[in-house]
Amino acid sequence: MLSLTNQEQPIISGAIHYFRLLKSDYKDRLLKLKACGFNAVETYIPWNLHEPNKGEFVFDGHFDLEYFLELANELEIAVILRPGPYICSEWDFGGLPAWLLQDRNMVLRCYDEMYLKHVDDWFDELIPRIARFQSTRGGSVIAVQVENEYGSYGDDKKYLNHIKEGLINRGIDVLLFTSDGGPDHMLTGGTLPDVFKTVNFGSGADWNFSQLKNRQPDLPVTCMEFWDGWFDHWGKEHHTRPSHEVVEVLEDMIKHQAHINFYMFHGGTNFGFYNGANYYDNDGGYLPTATSYDYSALLTEAGDITETYLKVRECLEKHFGEIPYEVPANTTKKAYGKVQFEKQALLFDNLDHLATKHESANARNMEHWGQDYGYILYRKHVEGPRQELHIGLLEVRDRAQIFVDNKELGIYMRGEEQNLSFPIPKDGVQLDVLVENLGRVNYGPRLKDYKGVSEGITLGGCFTFGYDVYNLDMKDLSNVAFKEGISETDKPCFYQATLMVDEVADTFLKFENLTKGFVVINGFNIGRYWNIGPQETLFVPSGLLKEGANEIVIFEQHGTKEPSIEFIDHAILG
Repeated sequence: MLSLTNQEQPIISGAIHYFRLLKSDYKDRLLKLKACGFNAVETYIPWNLHEPNKGEFVFDGHFDLEYFLELANELEIAVILRPGPYICSEWDFGGLPAWLLQDRNMVLRCYDEMYLKHVDDWFDELIPRIARFQSTRGGSVIAVQVENEYGSYGDDKKYLNHIKEGLINRGIDVLLFTSDGGPDHMLTGGTLPDVFKTVNFGSGADWNFSQLKNRQPDLPVTCMEFWDGWFDHWGKEHHTRPSHEVVEVLEDMIKHQAHINFYMFHGGTNFGFYNGANYYDNDGGYLPTATSYDYSALLTEAGDITETYLKVRECLEKHFGEIPYEVPANTTKKAYGKVQFEKQALLFDNLDHLATKHESANARNMEHWGQDYGYILYRKHVEGPRQELHIGLLEVRDRAQIFVDNKELGIYMRGEEQNLSFPIPKDGVQLDVLVENLGRVNYGPRLKDYKGVSEGITLGGCFTFGYDVYNLDMKDLSNVAFKEGISETDKPCFYQATLMVDEVADTFLKFENLTKGFVVINGFNIGRYWNIGPQETLFVPSGLLKEGANEIVIFEQHGTKEPSIEFIDHAILG
């Protein structure tokens, strides 16, 4: 049996996140993992996906953890599970559910009793579902992680021990492990004396493994995250990594007789609004993660074989013998061509169809209203006459469009200087502030990331009070009142189109005529688009399409150069 504590049989694992691909694609990706010479798969488990509201658990549909584990067992692939409760993973809020933020006094990721009560409730539901898949019970799960990279966040050993005991007491009896970066403060803060330790890095195997050996001298070394690529932020460069670099580091780790988990083997997609964000105090501030999680991994976002895949397979055959499986073929890709928009619905005409209006003295954050994702609109009639006044948004998170009498005045982006003003005539004006949650911070000390406007809106330095608030989570668009034809293309609006499909296949939506928004296909939100790049297409898996008519709904926040999109047969990511 494979084990991280056994050096004689190395574990070569790859990260495939079941929540970043559709259930219909699980088998294809796992077979490609096995054909590359890997004997294990690793995945996180995002709490926020499976408990979107307190006490409401969702484990079916497109993202089916138990089906993923059943398939791995059927294909004789060992599984390494990382259930958090925090997972980082460039996933919104590091996998924590947004409803935790309704209690401002709660302290996250430490021995805070209110926080731990919610963690315990989550584990009560989750752990019995995964315990039956352990290798000790005839399944394929060989190891389970305690928290995640905790040494990069804190040093509360009482908290770590609570997570460890919570796993054991609910039936986890396979190997427990921690994973952290190599520096002293990370391995010191994030590990427990009696729990197997692993290390994460993209290069420098000698140094990182020496740090691990200092704390665990008599056990094999493991790289739990070998960063074979990297993720993208909106407005920044697309990351790639040459295959020869990946193989060079792999060779170094093999010399150490290490267990290795490639992060990522297959990256996949941040569907919907689930992408996370980073915040760097001295390097860019707030940076939201793109929809594509291609990661320059061994398989592309669409699951295609890469040069790195073939080079890694060749390296593994050289060291461990012939791989008895042929490399599977890539999935079929189709270019369905250009699709014209047929109907339109202006956002401001559909507010009552999308949300219940709340009256509020002040502009409050999303979480105050129990909202997790999407947009929030603050509307107010401002009395006049007043001289031209500067509008200030205190702690806007993350991107606000300012409208005066339905005309866009400008945009405020989190962390950028705010410098918009407007005159107010005698009859007054309607002020609308539409704020988009671009993704909660998923790593570091700024994890508690409230969305919307957190501290109020000012005019001329004075607070303004008395707002109508619309919580536009955009989860149900079925009541949007579309009208035939396209008459206005410069205001926030929904577009509806029909994609006719003769043969179902994977495809890519090219959005060069659009500015910023998101796309829903047959009721499924495939993610955000934004013309600042780096990605220029959205991946559309075949599992979302059907033969015949397919409904496309696009929410465009600004305007279109032409009311159309195009479906092509390849990705453009940078």
